[in-house]
Amino acid sequence: MKIEGSRVLVTGASSGIGAALARMLAQRGATVGLVARREDRLAEVLADCRAEAPDSRLWVADLADVERAGQVAIEAWDAFGHLDCLVNNAGVPMRRHTTKLDHETLEWVMRVNFFAPAQMAMVLLARMAARGEGMIVNVSSVAGRLGNANEAAYSASKFALCGWSEAIAVDLYDTGIQIRLVNPGPIDTEIWDLPDNDDPLYSGPKISPEEMAEGIVAAMEGESFEHYVPDMRGIVEAKTKDPDPFIKGMAAMLRSASG
Repeated sequence: MKIEGSRVLVTGASSGIGAALARMLAQRGATVGLVARREDRLAEVLADCRAEAPDSRLWVADLADVERAGQVAIEAWDAFGHLDCLVNNAGVPMRRHTTKLDHETLEWVMRVNFFAPAQMAMVLLARMAARGEGMIVNVSSVAGRLGNANEAAYSASKFALCGWSEAIAVDLYDTGIQIRLVNPGPIDTEIWDLPDNDDPLYSGPKISPEEMAEGIVAAMEGESFEHYVPDMRGIVEAKTKDPDPFIKGMAAMLRSASG
């Protein structure tokens, strides 16, 4: 996909990866639609984007409202005349032991992290197919390939997004609609410090949102389906080959953290 001259809708654009990506796309000549809950922070990102891409716009929406998520996708398409790419980046963390989860929390995480991006894609598919082109980029997580300790709800939602992405890539293979799956590893964003989450077990190095945004742009411009940023593919492949050592190691980490 060519970034310059494209029209791209980015969810979760008020901070972190989404904000960095929106600014980067605008700098590279794309008109950007921004979606997030926090209007004040979204407006700051929009101002930066409009300095490079004057026709960029914002939509304030809580993507836990799945019906509203679909409406926003259609509104953005109509406002821009079409969308060349939808980047489903918005997501919520949930670090909580399985025994402390409840149905309401699990459902909320699934709505934001899986049902909303799926709905936004589905309402655009017919329009993209009619044009014979388009791209959907789903920003999942390495936790969508690894069942991390204290992240059952989060991993479930991201596993769903990974499986959905792979399956629709097959279904849409000959339609001109391209699917990209991007799996971030540890990124230095506010996701590590949000309330109502257990303390993170991971305390190692993290890459910046700008480095992550570069990885998403590379995925958009490239030809391959799945991308890891940073490259943790080897860990995922080892776990897939034999999950028992991974489960044992994660359980030991959890026991150690619990004292």
